[in-house]
Amino acid sequence: MNDPTNKAIGKPLDRVDGRLKVTGAARYAAEFPLKNMAHAVLVQSAIAKGRITNIDTSAAQKSPGVLAVITHLNAPKLASPQSGGGDSSGGDAQVTAANAQSGESGSAGGENPFEKPVPVLQSDQINFYGQHIGVVVAETLEQARHAATLLRVTYREERPATVMAANLANAYKPQSLLIPLKPDTQRGDIQGGLKAADVQVDHTYTTPNEHHQPMEAHATTAVWDGGQLTLYDSSQNVNGVQKTVANTLRIPPENIRVIASFVGGGFGSKYPVRGHTILAAIAAQQVKRPVKLVVTREQMFTSVGFRSHSSQRIRLGAKKDGKLTAISHEIHTQTSVFEEFIEHVGVATPMLYDTQNLLVTHRGVRLNLPTPTIMRAPGESPGMFAFESAMDELAYALKLDPIELRLRNEPERDLEKGLPWSSRSLVESFRQGAKSFGWERRNPEPRSMRDGRYLIGMGTATATYPTNRMPSSAKVRLLADGSAQVYLAATDIGTGTYTMLTQIAADALGIPTERVRVEIGDTKMPRTPGSGGSWGAASYGSAVQSACVAVRAKILGMARLDPRSPLKGLSNVGMDIREGRIFSKRDSSRGETYQEILARNNLKVTEAEVESTPDEAAKKYSMHAFGAQFAQVRVDPDLGMVRVTRFLGTYGAGRILNPKTARSQMIGGIIMGIGMALHEETVVDDRYGHFVNHNLGEYHVPVHADIPAIEAFFVKENDPHVNPLGIKGVGEIGIVGVAAAVANAVYHATGKRIRDLPITPDKLL
Repeated sequence: MNDPTNKAIGKPLDRVDGRLKVTGAARYAAEFPLKNMAHAVLVQSAIAKGRITNIDTSAAQKSPGVLAVITHLNAPKLASPQSGGGDSSGGDAQVTAANAQSGESGSAGGENPFEKPVPVLQSDQINFYGQHIGVVVAETLEQARHAATLLRVTYREERPATVMAANLANAYKPQSLLIPLKPDTQRGDIQGGLKAADVQVDHTYTTPNEHHQPMEAHATTAVWDGGQLTLYDSSQNVNGVQKTVANTLRIPPENIRVIASFVGGGFGSKYPVRGHTILAAIAAQQVKRPVKLVVTREQMFTSVGFRSHSSQRIRLGAKKDGKLTAISHEIHTQTSVFEEFIEHVGVATPMLYDTQNLLVTHRGVRLNLPTPTIMRAPGESPGMFAFESAMDELAYALKLDPIELRLRNEPERDLEKGLPWSSRSLVESFRQGAKSFGWERRNPEPRSMRDGRYLIGMGTATATYPTNRMPSSAKVRLLADGSAQVYLAATDIGTGTYTMLTQIAADALGIPTERVRVEIGDTKMPRTPGSGGSWGAASYGSAVQSACVAVRAKILGMARLDPRSPLKGLSNVGMDIREGRIFSKRDSSRGETYQEILARNNLKVTEAEVESTPDEAAKKYSMHAFGAQFAQVRVDPDLGMVRVTRFLGTYGAGRILNPKTARSQMIGGIIMGIGMALHEETVVDDRYGHFVNHNLGEYHVPVHADIPAIEAFFVKENDPHVNPLGIKGVGEIGIVGVAAAVANAVYHATGKRIRDLPITPDKLL
């Protein structure tokens, strides 16, 4: 039988979980009402490097309502990672740099870096300011907060290393990056390519520390029942939490249940397990009561990771016609002193444009700061700011239109992998985007366009993100009333997972979307990878579709072999399904419903559970989504204030499951990219090693007044190779290239090139 005609996929279906969220019925990690709940509050270090010489907990322990004060002096002994430099017990061991993509899927050889133990409170060593040094548990949140202020801690303080620029002499070549790339990539003769160029650019670009700050604070509610632990956790990766907590506490994973039914954003910060989750579990075990631990907004700046600072030197060489002769991208980025996390900043550079001579290097600098972590489009986001800014500078040096420069260097295949593209719609994205944006109205001369006294500028940049798919499982149950239930451990971090899985199941079973109920976010359900890397839709969707097909096949088998069925004797290809009714393609009057088939066979339910795994296509094709970003800015020439007045993005991202939720993802990414360009920067006080602006009053993110009307369009793209559904994922690509497009527009408006983000008025004056 052929797959039924898709009726739900491709339609702008409203979010099926929308009503639960707007009415408050959706429960997040800190909102589960449990009897006899106790509250925990973190205690953090006030120095960046040294050792604790004494902790006086007596006043805190005597404070009203206090149930426990846990420090390294009385914390249980936890497991430690088998690898990693230095003592990680002082900090929350987040991620040891390794293979994130294969690690997150659990499919690669070796230890999964997102499942390594997180040994908190294991020694007196301090590695960064804000490190967890204790947790206070009390009857009420107010009592716990007060008691936490009563701890008296003395230190033997040492001078910390907190500024990357001051420690470049200690830079080193890492063993590995976040994804399976060598730190250094080279092809051809980079020096020869530069010498052969008619025009060269050579500049250094920097991006600052940036923090995720999702709307929902990180939180864990821990409950023990004998040897069984339940964690209500704000997590993007429930199976990863289950395994990491098991590895840390040395208990079987099957003794742990993790629930994350709804997650209020994460942007990567909620993928790895954090120290507060371990501390909540320890605290609940010690006081023998449910314990809720919510990380405060201020504590989130030091407790849950951030995007690392980067410094990137880019050298480009080109002939007069714009053809690139060489690309060199040399990167320095930070990691912590106790473990290694090196972001793959140069990941997109080797494959983006056509050149035979290329060099990409990554170097790490260890600092007394928390370990960085994945943040929306890790690698691509900071790397493409620098690379696409440099491409804009090269276009001006060549007196060539920036779009034309990119089109002249369009590669026929992925030169780094030596593979053809599964599909690549970059040229079409630029063509359609330029037309919609009105690029032809742009006067290429810097500082040539005005609106009254304001300077107007237009800029563009390329967007790209790899297409990933991970092994994933799903269970589908078809009930006697003709409705379906879908179960898998996947999480919805605000991206619309509930909705798109509903659409996929409805079409695969041939029933209306309102007859499908999706349940996710629970380790009791079939195992999946976490939500990240833009692989959610491809991985979860493929598993759900396969499970639905398996259920449908069972039902069809019953019908065509049943002498009582009007469908007896028909082949699968001779039948179709619509609105829950199976019928003959030749004679639509010959048919019956799911309900009738199940009732006749005395079945209340038919179900199937499958594991969907990627095929060999990834070894035959290079798979990426591509897009074009366009920004228009208005700059006050006297005050240096920049406003983005228009933004448009055009993307080739395969088959779009739901244009409404997909467009929402692109808009969210663009807003985050505008924040990266103009607002976001976490400032380190190099005397003490702490983040100065550790609140949303001083860590600036865009608000409504900062954001213009945003347009986001998708180029029609049919890619039969990426996965059975032909989808590429849209969670990450929206932010990629946005900061470069804004920076390029600012240069066009002002004639002044800002190479250090964010672009603030002081840098323009």
